Amino acid sequence: MAKQRTDVGRQIADLLGTAKRSLGLSVAFMTRMDGTTQHLEVVDSSIPVLFREGASVPQATTFCQAILDGRLPSVIPDVRRFPEAMRLPAARMPRIRSFVSVPVTLSDGTLYGTFCAAGLTSDKGLTKRDQSLLDVLAHAASVVLEPQVREQARRGEIEGRLVPVLAAGGPEIVLQPIVDLLTGDRVGVEALSRFPRHWGLTPDLCFADAHSVGLGDRLELSALERAAEQMAGIDGYVAMNVSPDTLLTAECAALLSRLPLERVLLELSEHDPVADYAALTAALAPLRARGMRLAIDDVGAGFSSLRHIVLTTPDVIKLDRSLIDGVSTDPILTTLVRSLVEFGRGCSARVVAEGVETATDAATLLALGVHYGQGWYFGRPGTAGQLADRYPVVALPLPAA
Repeated sequence: MAKQRTDVGRQIADLLGTAKRSLGLSVAFMTRMDGTTQHLEVVDSSIPVLFREGASVPQATTFCQAILDGRLPSVIPDVRRFPEAMRLPAARMPRIRSFVSVPVTLSDGTLYGTFCAAGLTSDKGLTKRDQSLLDVLAHAASVVLEPQVREQARRGEIEGRLVPVLAAGGPEIVLQPIVDLLTGDRVGVEALSRFPRHWGLTPDLCFADAHSVGLGDRLELSALERAAEQMAGIDGYVAMNVSPDTLLTAECAALLSRLPLERVLLELSEHDPVADYAALTAALAPLRARGMRLAIDDVGAGFSSLRHIVLTTPDVIKLDRSLIDGVSTDPILTTLVRSLVEFGRGCSARVVAEGVETATDAATLLALGVHYGQGWYFGRPGTAGQLADRYPVVALPLPAA
């Protein structure tokens, strides 16, 4: 059965068909050359048994490589006139006697492979004009190929980074305290994923990359497993992040069901779209019935969080750091936070402010009715041993004179 071609493959096949008909040769094909091997990726052949799509041969033994090296001309009307060509395997089987080959080069100058036509008889009519035709068709092929090649390279780079992390058990987990603004008591921690610093990527981008190559659920589950491992060594609840899509997997349900759910605060990000709220609610129901609490993260960063809140009735809403930094001196931020606190109160949800970095912002948040704070003012993310049970009590700001 013939191999099912992709859209790209069909477009390349159309270009090869044009080459084969125009040159009147037995076969036209495009190769990919990886430095050691030549792969016949797409073939249009009158004799398919001799030219099999998907076949591969050592690159150094091919007509194409000899032409790229300058040992043979691009247009060969009669292979028998070139001893260098007659020494190559293709001169014996499939007994090529005429050949034209041009490189397929991407926009950055990278050699992808070659665009070729061949005959089993000599053809004195082959000329440089035929090479020019193949040059045009090869360029068209490169334009068609490039998005696919770039996407494959992107996927390969991401997989090359993430697969070793997964093999090692998942990302590193650090803990950041969540503190009662009124008493200074640590009520919980958020488990945050950390990836190698030299990647230069924030965790949300790492998870987005993982989902884009089909590794997202595995990466999220590994982070949840590692966060769960922290629970035995600390008091209070542990906030764990998960995307709605991963939450709906059977693997996630099985993992969460093993945990002491009364100590789990599951966070859904404002940035994660929810395709099916009914399915999400159904997945959450048995977990919440066992004591797990739900938080909506990044509230205020966009509009999705309000829909999340209305349709999931969370126990906690976490105000995005963009609303918190400078709230003590910015009347607009103050108004926004006050409104969201009132909104949370109406939803019977507790409010956590993320990104608290100064005493004055913490005091303002307390005055606005925010229950809990999280940020560098209380502590940077670190190990369980770096956590304290109590943090500085936030003083209410003095009234204006």
